[in-house]
Amino acid sequence: MNNASHTLNKTVAIYKSTPTTTITFASKSKRIESIDLLRGIVMIIMALDHVRDYFHCDAFIYSPTDLSRTSVFLFFTRFITHYCAPVFVFLAGVSAYLYGANRSRKQTAWYLFTRGVWLVFTELFILGLGRSFNPSFPFYNLQVIWAIGISMIVLSVIIYMRRRFILLTAIVLIAAHNLLDNVHVPNSFFWSFLHEGGDFVFNGIHVSVHYPVLPWIGIIALGYYFGRMFNSYYNSLNRKKTLLTIGLLMILGFLILRGFNIYGDANTWSPQKNYAFSFLSLLNVTKYPPSLLYTLITLGPAFIFLALTEKPLNSFTSKIVVFGRVPFFYYVIHIYLIHLLAMIGAQSLGYHWSDMILNDRVNNVEKLKGYGFNLTTVYLVWLGLILLLYPCCKWFDKYKRANQSKHKWLSYL
Repeated sequence: MNNASHTLNKTVAIYKSTPTTTITFASKSKRIESIDLLRGIVMIIMALDHVRDYFHCDAFIYSPTDLSRTSVFLFFTRFITHYCAPVFVFLAGVSAYLYGANRSRKQTAWYLFTRGVWLVFTELFILGLGRSFNPSFPFYNLQVIWAIGISMIVLSVIIYMRRRFILLTAIVLIAAHNLLDNVHVPNSFFWSFLHEGGDFVFNGIHVSVHYPVLPWIGIIALGYYFGRMFNSYYNSLNRKKTLLTIGLLMILGFLILRGFNIYGDANTWSPQKNYAFSFLSLLNVTKYPPSLLYTLITLGPAFIFLALTEKPLNSFTSKIVVFGRVPFFYYVIHIYLIHLLAMIGAQSLGYHWSDMILNDRVNNVEKLKGYGFNLTTVYLVWLGLILLLYPCCKWFDKYKRANQSKHKWLSYL
């Protein structure tokens, strides 16, 4: 009788403990797919801009946002890619929070710091080689991966702040940095690093600061602050309402500030030759560095998208999510593949493939003036690129998810 009672008590104890264990595991493994879906979409769109850089004939002559020379279609080909960098950086902040949700602050800070250093190294040497195919590294173009790396290093310190101060820091960096637009410090790499951007030559090596870091630090900190909303315990209905409200307020703020040219962008808008180009002028906001208005009109729709797409995946969105789960892998591979395809493109137009071994940005190379294809070809190359990348990303996504618990280094890729 005593043995039977002991067995019964032991069985009841196991039964009572099982639901708690199951719930804990489920909450840790639950993933909000709208994050990867949004990231996947912007990764796909981002490739369009990089293909345009290497293939479009007009990319070697003028900016697609130059209203005196562009077309509506070309402008929007460029404008839609404006969403990529801020969304990418914001979601990097969200992911940083989710990474640290079940880890100590010290562990999270160390991961952010080391991954930031790794991303800076990647920008300088892995992507630097991919953009130039020149192993002598005659130029360094400090772009979005650099900005994310520096922002992660700074975020490794910011996470020790109280939550309200993290939000305040993010808002100040995003909203107030335009107060510095009229501050110019000639020949200062440090000032370019922080706010203004610019080109420098050090011992014969060309360094272009394309992404000054102050506002990007603000955007990644904003993502980290909102990361809590994407935790499994957060009420999904409240999350959707909050994201939708904030997204609409961002767009409203953009329309008011931009419409009356009040504040938020050094490049004010003005009426143009027709209504279409006047609308383009309204949208022609500054990316380098990202102005307040640029951030509002890009992150506002992103917040709305996250609110409206939190639903089960279908056969199409499940394919897009594959790209969103392996952003680092995708980014590195697509740079190399675009450049390789551009070599073939140059050879097909009567140039030599070696003309694509670069000593500067591709559209700054004098011997490539006159090279390029029309915009239709650019879109066809872009679609082909995505089709080529999909099986590679699907393989790596499967490999990473199967092995990440065994190989911690996979979290850096």
